[in-house]
Amino acid sequence: MQNGKEELEQLLEIIGNISMGNYSNDIMPLTTDRTPEPIKTVAEAMGMMMVKVEAREYQLELLIDELRQLNEQIRSNAIQTIQAMAQALEARDTYTRGHAERVGSIAAEIAAEMGFEEERIELVRTAGILHDIGKIGCSDRIFQDHGAKNPPDVVKEILSHPVVGAEILKPLDFLDEVSSIILCHHERADGKGYPNGLPLDRIPLESRIIAVADAYDAMTTDRPYQKAKTTELAMEILGKLSGVQWDPDCVAAFQRLNSKKSEQA
Repeated sequence: MQNGKEELEQLLEIIGNISMGNYSNDIMPLTTDRTPEPIKTVAEAMGMMMVKVEAREYQLELLIDELRQLNEQIRSNAIQTIQAMAQALEARDTYTRGHAERVGSIAAEIAAEMGFEEERIELVRTAGILHDIGKIGCSDRIFQDHGAKNPPDVVKEILSHPVVGAEILKPLDFLDEVSSIILCHHERADGKGYPNGLPLDRIPLESRIIAVADAYDAMTTDRPYQKAKTTELAMEILGKLSGVQWDPDCVAAFQRLNSKKSEQA
């Protein structure tokens, strides 16, 4: 080990690894009295620097974790607030009380049947719960009994609720996907839905799922314009209009789900 050549080569290799973020204890043997100067002094300095860098990185990781938890809490609080708004909305109409929660639950079950991953299932559930949030911007007239046919101005208000709902959620960046889903939950498979008359392949799959869940719950609960239909009749209607009003794949998934529940009953 003449003139510390071997130690110098080892030190340079370690410094190269450190510069790439590969920390190790390999430098410690070069900090003993057996290592010639100035290699020993440089090794000691590099060792101290490495310890300080690792400590700062650890502190940064803790800070990032704290920020992540804080963001998640803010996100959770915002969603809970909006869900409370949705529940307040339902209080304006006894006929639709519980509708949002049921749609969210049914839509999540359909999503699971279609093989969605857990995170995407929860996205569908959240969008289902909030799908009618835009009705907050509507007058009380849309919740009143107008018989078999709503007046034109009431119809206009009702048709606006997907756009209003998307606008309500727009300022919340983490609900961008939910906003897009809500905007399209009244689009149809035949392109005759609203607000934009989108063809089937341009409608988010999550929106198509919610459309099925929404229609089923509407058909099987009492409304001012109709008495609740049986599950069997509602499923028959969904089947008949599959590919016309609703996505055939979503309807088929719901039919499978319903069959499984019937077998387990």
